[in-house]
Amino acid sequence: MVKSLPTRSEVSIEETWNLESLMASPEAFDTALEELDQETAAYAEKFQGRITDAESALQALEAYLEIAEKLVAPGTYANLSYSTDQTDTAAQMRAGKFSAFSAKISSRLAFVASELLELPEPVLKQAMSQSQEFEGYLKKLLRKKPHQLHPAAEKALASYSSVFQSPYGLYNTTKMVDMDFPDFEAGGKSHPLSYVSFEGDWEAETDTELRRAAFKAFSDKLRDYQHTTAKTYDMQLQTEKTTADLRGYSDIFEYLLSNQEVDRTLYDRQIDLIQTELAPHMRKYARLLQKTHGLDKMTFADLKISLDPEYDPEITVEESKQYINEALGIMGTDYLDMVERSYNERWIDFAQNKGKSTGAFCASPYGDHPYILISWTGRMNEVFVLAHELGHAGHFYHANREQNLFNARPSLYFIEAPSTMNEMLVANHLLKNSEDPKFKRWVISSIVARTYYHNFVTHLLEAAYQREVYKKVDAGENVNAGVLNALKRGVLEEFWGDDVEVTEGAELTWMRQPHYYMGLYPYTYSAGLTISTQVSKRILSEGQPAVDEWIDVLNAGGTKTPVELSKMAGVDITTEQPLRDTIAYIGELIDEMERLTEEIEQQKV
Repeated sequence: MVKSLPTRSEVSIEETWNLESLMASPEAFDTALEELDQETAAYAEKFQGRITDAESALQALEAYLEIAEKLVAPGTYANLSYSTDQTDTAAQMRAGKFSAFSAKISSRLAFVASELLELPEPVLKQAMSQSQEFEGYLKKLLRKKPHQLHPAAEKALASYSSVFQSPYGLYNTTKMVDMDFPDFEAGGKSHPLSYVSFEGDWEAETDTELRRAAFKAFSDKLRDYQHTTAKTYDMQLQTEKTTADLRGYSDIFEYLLSNQEVDRTLYDRQIDLIQTELAPHMRKYARLLQKTHGLDKMTFADLKISLDPEYDPEITVEESKQYINEALGIMGTDYLDMVERSYNERWIDFAQNKGKSTGAFCASPYGDHPYILISWTGRMNEVFVLAHELGHAGHFYHANREQNLFNARPSLYFIEAPSTMNEMLVANHLLKNSEDPKFKRWVISSIVARTYYHNFVTHLLEAAYQREVYKKVDAGENVNAGVLNALKRGVLEEFWGDDVEVTEGAELTWMRQPHYYMGLYPYTYSAGLTISTQVSKRILSEGQPAVDEWIDVLNAGGTKTPVELSKMAGVDITTEQPLRDTIAYIGELIDEMERLTEEIEQQKV
């Protein structure tokens, strides 16, 4: 039963995370910024204009690393406290304060990269040979050398960094603070609606009248804000385009892919192959949903329903721990200890409350433990969501322990591999422990609907849409709500064909995702899941040796490229084969669901 959301002050403290290891209090946050202000000023006075050789470069980097580590805690504290209640004025002001402070510090320290890149390349290579700790950082810096601007320009750009980030903040404020969803009518009753309740409950509601009415009411409210949200997004796009041009990149794609350490080939392949080869499998899945539920027609509002709602029981937070521990046990005692601590030490924010960010995420601040945000509704499929975020936590739990801050974070292309790996481990565990066809069908439908639909379809269709948007921006155009709606509808209709009616309101789903403010992020979900699907198969067939290699990958952090990390795990992403194999595997899962459905129907007779 969907209920109105409580305020943050009304939820139980046991359902919330504990941020005290980051900052003991708001006062401690203010003190930390004051100390960092003094420390960075002293750093600039000591090193600015004095990075002249390999020795001074390494000395500057050593002190720079210490400052970067100290910036992590207050920044994470400000962002996490704001994410749980964006209606909290104090949290809003604190997040804004850190954003402005970060811009100030970035401008003050912009000379570091400029002076390092002014050194002759042989001097930088000498520094790399003398310090393995900073070798990776300097390698990545060298790749940016052709696109580095005059030091004065770099300083000015750094000063505006908080302004450049403002579209994302404006998007979140519009979404989580200004949008107030009225109750909607269905079945002769009034029902409460919010962002969290729609995405956590109503979207998967089994009552067709209720589900479609909720979708319409939700879409109607989105439509009220489409022009403001489109203008906000256009600000983000124009900022990225201007930056790409200023830095001399050939196009916006080259600029956004540069930090991912992959080329355009891997990006386009992920979108094109899934658009053409996965679509037939997913249309078949849509037809199966329609037939099983006896729907008059299959609409976009029906795509998130469970194949068998009877096997989507409610589950408590405490009960979820057993499933997680059993499924991830193969990862070893050290990994399970991290999982146990995440529950016992309140690393996870489970509460549902007004103003809380939608969806789920994991923040992994260097020098502290990970923090997971999720709005727990009690649906069984949230075990997969929690396992996903614990995959991110486990990744950085290992990487942050083994690497320094500069080396810990891998390319965005690889970031979703450890998270989706955990979803696969949960699914494999559940399948292995039951022969009941109804339960097996529920598990497989959860893999398809949660793991593959979410990562391969939802995010992939975001990526296909995003690519069309960037093509327009690269051509010197602006976008508005009409353009964005048309592009989104076109992508959805191409993928679903005649099997799904792309109902009015479906085109507004571009308004729901924050990923568009994070560069070319959406396609990386399917890239990560391609890698994790292949590795999970290796773990099933080879056992401990494959697990050990995967732990080595987690430990490596960002010291290697996505291609190198994948090869460490036994997957060659320079070819189409892993992606084709993964798409074929999805097709096999849908075929097995059909077979199990027929078996279940025969048992009824």
